[in-house]
Amino acid sequence: MKKFEKDKLKLNEALKKEWLITNGIGGYASSTIVGCNTRKYHGLLISPFAAPGRRKLILSKVDESLEVEGKHYNLYTNISNNYISDGYKRQESFEKDYIPIFTYKVKDIEIKKLICMEYGKNTVCILYKIKNADKKAKLTLAPILNYRDFHQMNTNHIYTLKQTIKDNKATIIIDNQAENPVYMNLNTGKYIMHENDMFKNMYYLEEEKRGFYPEENLAVPGRYEIELEEDEEKDIEFVCSLEDNIEEIDVKKIINNEIVRIRKLVLGSKIYDVKEEAKYDEKYKDLLQEYIVAADNFVVFRPTFRLHTLIAGYPWFLDWARDSLISFEGLLLIPRRYEIAKEVLLTLIRDIKFGLVPNGYSGFDLRPLYNSADASLLLFEAVYKYYKYTNDTVFVKGIYSRLKTIINAYENGIDLDNNNIYLDEDYLIVAGTPETQNTWMDAKYGDFSFTPRNRKSG
Repeated sequence: MKKFEKDKLKLNEALKKEWLITNGIGGYASSTIVGCNTRKYHGLLISPFAAPGRRKLILSKVDESLEVEGKHYNLYTNISNNYISDGYKRQESFEKDYIPIFTYKVKDIEIKKLICMEYGKNTVCILYKIKNADKKAKLTLAPILNYRDFHQMNTNHIYTLKQTIKDNKATIIIDNQAENPVYMNLNTGKYIMHENDMFKNMYYLEEEKRGFYPEENLAVPGRYEIELEEDEEKDIEFVCSLEDNIEEIDVKKIINNEIVRIRKLVLGSKIYDVKEEAKYDEKYKDLLQEYIVAADNFVVFRPTFRLHTLIAGYPWFLDWARDSLISFEGLLLIPRRYEIAKEVLLTLIRDIKFGLVPNGYSGFDLRPLYNSADASLLLFEAVYKYYKYTNDTVFVKGIYSRLKTIINAYENGIDLDNNNIYLDEDYLIVAGTPETQNTWMDAKYGDFSFTPRNRKSG
């Protein structure tokens, strides 16, 4: 378990440390360990609209504040226009075992904040566990929304919000996108709707470092207010989702289900013998668990294929064949996720065309992209490793004809999308043209290749 105590939460260092959780269909939640978003890719609900692609930022964050004896205390940290809110000063710790947990303290009031995504759904849950002191207090939660492609920015954007309120459930249509409303709900307190409220010019430090314009506007649809009695212990459940039935969601159950799911993956990996658990060092067991948790983040389901695939990396990428095949053994075979491994191989061979395995799929229209000379070759290595781990001859025989197609195509030549792949007289593979990028160094603008690597490689 990673845990950062108060002395490790100095702002300059804390802004460099990030966390990530995922929902198994390409969506994720991510931020820094003090809850300050430093990237345009940060947020609590980044949802795929065509899983795992077309990801949009929906819920940027939830800003919490506490009022005690007429005095306000911010728990949130944001950067904007040379101003930094000071919630990090009241944060006692950050930890992540299975899910991120923030702990805050104001006077003698303790607040724990647990964040979890519902697996397989575009839903994020926050559980606040409050231990109040001997004074009445009021907790305010202000959700901050966006509605954009996660690669873009809503700089100087003016939002149009239409809200329908029923009890504490808010149905929000953002910028007239009525086909995909955003739903929010809280299990206690009261919701107060805001009119034309925006967080202007939120500043993303890491985007400026990357050479991008670093500021954008976000929408503040309203706030939840929760009264806390003296010495009261209270659990508060917040849900934001693209699913309509969020008032039926039990946040504690979602969290428990996710912890049980991950624990099953750890036990199923058999990386260490649980019967002899005592002989293993705690740091070693923690490392192995972190490995399984991290590996699981990259495993996602493609609903249109009814198959699993592997994400190449967060936050930018979707599934790329080259990356999937290079990481195949470490992500799936060593953890003994053999059925998922089989599905990933089926995903990779599904759209073979003229002997080429697609290097990926468009994040917008899901069309296969054929720009890799090596993915088809790496497929053979992955199939061989799968066979060595599983001895599954039935599966290998079932895909054998597709593998033969690849060999024949490379021998006879492939000119699909100007890949220019063929077997030369010296039995080395020739690939590419000066205008084609079909190796891992694939930076290209228009027809100009920045690092052409055509011809042969040994």
